[in-house]
Amino acid sequence: MKLTKHGHACVRLEKDGATLVIDPGGLTEESALAGADAVLITHEHFDHLEVKRLAALGSHVQIWTCEAVAGQLDGIGATVNVVGEGDAFTTAGFEVGVAGQQHARIAFDMPVVPNIGFLVDGELFHPGDAFTVPGVPVGTLLTPTTGPWLKASDFVDYLREVAPQRAYSIHDGLYNDIGLSLVDGLLERRGKDQNADFRRLKPGESVTLP
Repeated sequence: MKLTKHGHACVRLEKDGATLVIDPGGLTEESALAGADAVLITHEHFDHLEVKRLAALGSHVQIWTCEAVAGQLDGIGATVNVVGEGDAFTTAGFEVGVAGQQHARIAFDMPVVPNIGFLVDGELFHPGDAFTVPGVPVGTLLTPTTGPWLKASDFVDYLREVAPQRAYSIHDGLYNDIGLSLVDGLLERRGKDQNADFRRLKPGESVTLP
């Protein structure tokens, strides 16, 4: 399975000629959706969900998301499927499990929205905007590293708790180069401590997963 990092929280997964895209939001380049066979959306915030782009997808594309997001996609050409924690499904040849229910708390006066994470092929977990622990071993973790709802110690603790073999930064489109260098240093140090491959992929950079 080939993983390609795109802007902010979006990744593309490719396997056996099929393409699965997760969270192609407003901070992600439009090309991330090119040739997509299926799309997963974790929650409704603009940096994860761009309705106009999804509306341009063909009827053959399957979209899987929570009920709150599905309500915003009513009438688009692609097929929209509602899933929640504990569900499992197959799309474009990928086996996907769902874990998590809510977005991490941002501030006392902001509502907490629904948020689901996706475990793909029992290997890669994308938590959306949460630090959900999926309850099963995870080989590759996509860990949020920036945002108004987290601090550096949060994602370091997340890496320790999930203990993946590989972890790659997501939700990193809000930092300038100085902030990203801080993320790089923390991931490198934590990876050495855990004897694992923890790092930030640049947009467009790819790795091959087991």
